[in-house]
Amino acid sequence: MEKTNNIQIKEENEESINLRQLFEQYAYYWKWFVLSVIIALVAGFFYLRYAQKNYSVNAKILLKDEKSGTGELAGLTELAGLTGISGTPAFVSDQIDVFGSRRLMRKVIDKNQLYITYFNKGNLKTTETVAKKSPFNITPITNQDSINFSLSITVLDGNKLSVTDVSSGTKRECSFGTPIKIAGKDFVFRRNTSVKLIEGNKFDVIIRPKNIVIDDLLSSINITPNKEKQSYIVNFSMVSPTKEKAELILNSLVGVYNEDVTNDKMRMTRATSDFINNRLMLISKDLSGADQKVADYKSSNSMVDMGAEAGTYLSSATDNDKKVLEYKTQLELVNHMNSFLKKEGKNGLIPSNIGLEDASITASIETYNKLVLERDDLLKSASNENPAVIALNESIEESNRNIRQSFENYRKVTEMALNSMQGKSNEIQGKINRIPNQEQGFKQISRQQQIVESLYLLLLQKREENEIKSAATPDNLKVIDTAYGSNIPVSPKRSIVLLGALILGLLIPFAIIYLKFLLDNKVHSRKDIEDALNAPILGEVPSSEHPIIQDNDRSSLAEAFRILRTNMSFMLGVKKNESKVIFVTSTTSGEGKSFVTTNLAKILSMSGKKVLLIGADIRSPKVLDYLGLSHLQHTNVGITQYLINPDMDIDNTIIKKPGNYNFDIIYSGYIAPNPAELLMNGHFDDVVEYGRQHYDYVLVDTAPVSLVTDTLLIAHNADLTIYVSRANYLDKRLLNVPKELYEEGKLKNMAMVINDVDFARGYGYGYGYGYGYGDQDKKESRWKKDLKKFFTLFSRK
Repeated sequence: MEKTNNIQIKEENEESINLRQLFEQYAYYWKWFVLSVIIALVAGFFYLRYAQKNYSVNAKILLKDEKSGTGELAGLTELAGLTGISGTPAFVSDQIDVFGSRRLMRKVIDKNQLYITYFNKGNLKTTETVAKKSPFNITPITNQDSINFSLSITVLDGNKLSVTDVSSGTKRECSFGTPIKIAGKDFVFRRNTSVKLIEGNKFDVIIRPKNIVIDDLLSSINITPNKEKQSYIVNFSMVSPTKEKAELILNSLVGVYNEDVTNDKMRMTRATSDFINNRLMLISKDLSGADQKVADYKSSNSMVDMGAEAGTYLSSATDNDKKVLEYKTQLELVNHMNSFLKKEGKNGLIPSNIGLEDASITASIETYNKLVLERDDLLKSASNENPAVIALNESIEESNRNIRQSFENYRKVTEMALNSMQGKSNEIQGKINRIPNQEQGFKQISRQQQIVESLYLLLLQKREENEIKSAATPDNLKVIDTAYGSNIPVSPKRSIVLLGALILGLLIPFAIIYLKFLLDNKVHSRKDIEDALNAPILGEVPSSEHPIIQDNDRSSLAEAFRILRTNMSFMLGVKKNESKVIFVTSTTSGEGKSFVTTNLAKILSMSGKKVLLIGADIRSPKVLDYLGLSHLQHTNVGITQYLINPDMDIDNTIIKKPGNYNFDIIYSGYIAPNPAELLMNGHFDDVVEYGRQHYDYVLVDTAPVSLVTDTLLIAHNADLTIYVSRANYLDKRLLNVPKELYEEGKLKNMAMVINDVDFARGYGYGYGYGYGYGDQDKKESRWKKDLKKFFTLFSRK
């Protein structure tokens, strides 16, 4: 159980190390992340500065339905709402369709000349402006429905403009108030004195056909009902780059709708009033004649109060006379309406609500009048040949025929009822035969007078009702909120753009670095070696700007070689007074085996050991170059000369403690044409044996094992073989070479050393943070230098 826990703790530690290593690998490129974020944020600020901003404008109104129930009917309406059945949504939906009609939108466009768009040209950005904020306005003199072109305008002085037709390139000068012809159309530029006119300012003016503008505006306006049932509230919203223009459009749309409904009501009221006044003029003459007949009859027959005298005899006929009067009144109204229809024709409005008791005739008249109003409104923008006008004329004609037929049917029914009542009156009349003949004559005259008088009073009443309705007509809607737009744009959103720029600034370098890491197949760290083979790792040598460590060096490089020296003692074991032969090799050239060999010789000699450094890479010697002693190769013999002439004294090939170094060197000598054959002759063993007898450590710098077989030919002499792999240099696929050599035992006591590890990039396990003060006393740390260089470069730019 304890073993399992230890394994889990080890796995967690490894995962923590990997995460830290991954973070350090990316943190190494922090300046690119900072630069990318700065560039992205600057680009975001520029985008917010010059991108087109869109503002949301909203308005809200309350419709008033005159047909909604009042009094007792209101209770029925509420009851219908409780059952989920209501006519309100249908009414609101109908009015929304009216608001969204092309007819109303055309009135809005004509009222505000929205088919003309003004743009103020800046150095980097062109912005749209409303007409009232433009220093000038353009007015087409001719029909503007088909105009479609763009103008580029430059202010020359306080009274002159330079106008260029963009499509044709024609350029002309004009003055304010003077007509100018452009593309065959006449225009007039008028000065807007409320806005300052600056010489040199440039503007663009675009004039488009009205139908296209109507389609654009209708698609940009959103008209929705309130969410609650039985609500008459309508919401308007519009998103536009020009807040003032959107507010103007929504407010104008509400105003045009209100005017349109009010005009329809006024036309109906005027038609009814004209009809009643004409009938009153005729009936007043009839009433005057009837009154005169009554006066003449009473005067000729010496009568004062015939009603009082005949009251007892006619009481039974009163009720019947009332009904006869009502029927005759209805007949008179029908006759008047028929006379009106014959006079006015088939296309005019028909008075409504004049006292007819037949509800179907009243409804037919209202339907007919609506059709006439709709046709008249359509004729404002269409001709008589328009299919919609033709269809409406047919419907009007059909409705007119139906109304005439309804009048005829109503007249016949009323006449039949009147005849029936008159028959009953004759029966009653027989019962009062004793009334004098003059009383009967007076009754007939009086009855005719009452008929005319009742009709006259009825028309007076209807006229007063019509006038009161006309004078007291309330608004068709109530504006809850006029169009208003916030100064904060709905797009682009500042927070989202800046956040996106920040994320993009981090993602771009991250993606590039990730792709770089993904395509990188180089050895970078100890883990890459451990994953490829099971050979022990003596240590990691950090990157360094110096080829060899110095005396009393406290740098990370010196500490790394001290650790390497300590780990070597574990690999070699404890054998007192015995010399140790250490071979240093690598997979390919350039991995730093000569660098490791020379520094290892220096660190061993600093511990008081006698060290002999042998340059056995006779194909590409570099030992003296690393030590800065390349001039000695011209005055000394080396391994090559000894292998060719083994009778030579080995001591003559040794360079005794050259320069400031406290170790001896046998350099490789001249480059031979047959190095493998020289190493196979066995005389190299004599050199190694000589080293064992006279030195504590013999360090042999050998050739790379993947290129030549030189190292394998002499590998049996080694007590320890240090295999150098250079980070960020060796291809991981070449790790199969040391793996094979280790598994097959071709190199004795083989151990790995990782060279040129850049701990600042997050590779390795921790050298490079320093063990002393040597580097810190002489120079700034690497990250401080990078930071200083970065800010210096940025300030220069």
